[in-house]
Amino acid sequence: MTSQMIAEQLKHLPASPGVYIFRDAEGNILYVGKAANLHHRVRSYFGSKEKLTPKVQRMVSQVHDLEFFVTSLEQEALILEYNLIKRHHPHYNVRLKDDKTFPFLKISLNEDWPRVYFTRRVEEDGGRYFGPFASARSVRQTLKVLKAIFPFRSCSRTITGNDPRACLEYHMGLCVGPCVGEASKEEYAEVIKQVILFLEGKQERIVLSLKSKMKKAAEALDFEKAAQLRDQIQAIERVIEGQRIATRVRGEQDVVAFAQERDRTCAQVFFIRSGKLIGRESFILQGTISEEPKQIMSSFIKQFYGSAPYIPLLILLQHPVEDKVTIEGWLQSKRGSRVHLRVPYRGDKKQLVDIVAENAERGLQQLKIKQQGTLSLLTEALAEIEKELHLPRLPSRMEGYDVSNIQGRGAVGSMVVFEKGKPKPAHYRRFRIKTVFGVDDYAMLKEVLRRRFKRFNLPSGDTLTTEAWAVEPDLVLIDGGKGQLSAALSAMREAGAASVPVASLAKENESIFIPGQSEPVSLPSSSPGLQLVQRLRDEAHRFALGYHQRVRKRETFASSLDSVPGIGPRRKRALLKQFGSLQAIREASEEELAAVKGMTRASARKTKEYL
Repeated sequence: MTSQMIAEQLKHLPASPGVYIFRDAEGNILYVGKAANLHHRVRSYFGSKEKLTPKVQRMVSQVHDLEFFVTSLEQEALILEYNLIKRHHPHYNVRLKDDKTFPFLKISLNEDWPRVYFTRRVEEDGGRYFGPFASARSVRQTLKVLKAIFPFRSCSRTITGNDPRACLEYHMGLCVGPCVGEASKEEYAEVIKQVILFLEGKQERIVLSLKSKMKKAAEALDFEKAAQLRDQIQAIERVIEGQRIATRVRGEQDVVAFAQERDRTCAQVFFIRSGKLIGRESFILQGTISEEPKQIMSSFIKQFYGSAPYIPLLILLQHPVEDKVTIEGWLQSKRGSRVHLRVPYRGDKKQLVDIVAENAERGLQQLKIKQQGTLSLLTEALAEIEKELHLPRLPSRMEGYDVSNIQGRGAVGSMVVFEKGKPKPAHYRRFRIKTVFGVDDYAMLKEVLRRRFKRFNLPSGDTLTTEAWAVEPDLVLIDGGKGQLSAALSAMREAGAASVPVASLAKENESIFIPGQSEPVSLPSSSPGLQLVQRLRDEAHRFALGYHQRVRKRETFASSLDSVPGIGPRRKRALLKQFGSLQAIREASEEELAAVKGMTRASARKTKEYL
């Protein structure tokens, strides 16, 4: 039964295109939808239940309120729907898993000496963007291939051509060395042009150009240069050979297909340019249970191409989309020319779609195997830890602690959290040691634990108590041996957390010490339980060390620049951002220092004098 308020709202829905939002009793967004006619579309949810899928029936039963936005065109509604789904990730919408911001490869053509780098922001700044990619790893793999073939710069220094010496990349043949004047702007621009052609799938043009240069170098008896060009040509030709596909297709096109199993869907996109597969990406979608293939395909196309900086003329699909005309119109407005969405049923294009669908199916199978194997192993590991450490219950939440310092300087502590055997970074916490001076790791550890469990014992509702502090761990793991365990127990008694189980893991022999037992618990190196507590210990160590290095870098940088007259906090931050280290600032020329935002010629001269 619909509430009286919703029934009244349904009466006043306009017969216009727009976007509607369903909310639950607590105001959370359940679903965002687009409609050519809001009046007809929204009312259809609250009619006969027999016409609704089980998923939609569950959603409707939770709807407590609805709101809508009227748009002048259906295409405007599509854009608004996409933006709202991306922002709110409603539970009942088909959505890309972990879709915060897609990673891209950027070529900064707006700079005099363009760089090629990873970014998650697409801006109207004159740069050239390639993507979106499924993960940061995909971008870095692409960068690795590019860097092995093309000698573009990967530094962020200001290029003057007058640097006293080049970096290691130049000497390894990975950069043409514009910083030391070894390459003119025109020569460097040619390198960047080749990178762009390569990413566009036009490698044959690069090979022809390089072969011509190699021939000229050989005729000029510059055999070293000719050999370098030969190696570059061979590297590109190896990539081309790996990109060949069995089907014969022409032009530029993307191919999209997916494999579905209940609420889990793996979508694959192949990027075809000039008959070559220049890239492929795999994405996981959630909220697909009970959804029709055309609904899943429509949602994916909108979310993927909503972020894409480039859209080809032709997109081949495994299934048709809903509102094809509207989506094509939207894609056309983004591309600036016609875009066709097609579902091929025969010929080479159908063969290509089948290849992508098969890859999506294999991707889904691998995901299932990986998740099932991980889940089974984690369950075994947690059960083993419970048994061997004599815990009162399964250690669903484990917290790991470590401290890091150098001779007592820059001392910090870390707290990391594993829930059900998996890291939970949102609950990680860092500590600057405040009460311990000098070298005393035991005292530092005690301070960290007292501060953590003091928060645990604050009254519920206290502003200092967050979810991370409020949950009682099933196991506290300390990096160390008997001494660290004793210190931890003492601190937790003082903090009123004596009932929380504690253990320490010593690096020597990887032995586990627990209270009330003189001999350590020794598990074989192949033990899932030991491997899990090792991961927890190592993660606590990594987190503490990373924080310590940041603190030390900041303190070293600040203390050295504090002696320079006229260099305050803003200028210090600007210098660090530009040069990255105190050594790089020392090596920078006066002109380079003066070019930093906020610096003047006088302050640059003072900095050089004092450093």
